[in-house]
Amino acid sequence: MGSSTRNVVDRAAVRERLDTVHDPELDRSIVDLEYVDEIRIERAGSEDAPVDGVRVDVAFVLPTAWCSPAFAWMMATGIRDEVGALAGVRDVRVDLLDHMHDEEINRGVNEELAFEHVFEDAEDGIAEVRQKLDRKARLARQYRAVETLLDAGLEPAQITALTSGDVERVDERVVIYLRDQTVGVTVPADPIAGYLEKARDLGIVTGGEDQLFRDLDGEPISPAAFEEVHRETRLAKSNMSGQAGICAQLHEARNGVEVGGD
Repeated sequence: MGSSTRNVVDRAAVRERLDTVHDPELDRSIVDLEYVDEIRIERAGSEDAPVDGVRVDVAFVLPTAWCSPAFAWMMATGIRDEVGALAGVRDVRVDLLDHMHDEEINRGVNEELAFEHVFEDAEDGIAEVRQKLDRKARLARQYRAVETLLDAGLEPAQITALTSGDVERVDERVVIYLRDQTVGVTVPADPIAGYLEKARDLGIVTGGEDQLFRDLDGEPISPAAFEEVHRETRLAKSNMSGQAGICAQLHEARNGVEVGGD
C-alpha cells in the first residue's frame, strides 16, 4: 500500500486541505495568504520496515515573528487536523518557522497538548479567542453578502425577511426568492455562500426557516434596525481588510511574498 498511497497523497491533495485552514484574524486561507513554506511527503516507517500510509511535514511562516501565539496555534492545529484527515496520511508534522514562540507551539501542537497547558499565562483560552474571531468573521461576511443584495436592488425590508430556505445555489450564482415576487433575483454565489457557511458553522442558521441575517448577538434583525446593524458589520469588514493590508505588507517585507487582495 505504501507506493499506491504515495501516489494518492500528493502535494495537490495536501494543498487542497490546507486551503480550508484560515488565518482566524483575517478569515482567509493560509494558501491564499502564502503562509505555506514547504510540504514534504514521505513514506512512514523505514525501507526495511515500511508501514501503511505516509508522513506529511508542513512548514509555515507568518507575516511577523510576534503574531499572536493563539492565532498561530489555531492555524497549526488546523494544518495538523486537516492534513491528518486525508486518507493515506499516517502522521503529520507541523513546523511554524521564525516565530518568537515557535518552539512551544510546535511542541504543543505535534504532541497534541492543550493551548492552556503550553501557555499557562494566557488570559483567554483558545475557545474564547476563537469565539471572538468567528463573530468578527461572521459580521464581515454578512456585510459582503448584504452589499451584494443591495447592489442587486433588494430593499432592507426584503433582506431582513429572507430565510436560508429562500436561497438556492446554481453553479456560480445564487438565486434569491423573494416573498413578494414570482421570479428570483440572481447574484454571485461567493458572498452569500461564504456567509451561509460561517453562519451554519456557528449554529446561527440551522434550518430553512431561520432568518438569514442577524445582529451582533446573533438575533434576527428588524427592518428598523437594519441600518445600524449594517453599519456595525461594515466596521468589522473594514477592520479586517485594514489588518489584512498591514499583514500583507509585513509578509512581503519579511518573506518576499506578495499577497493579493480579498
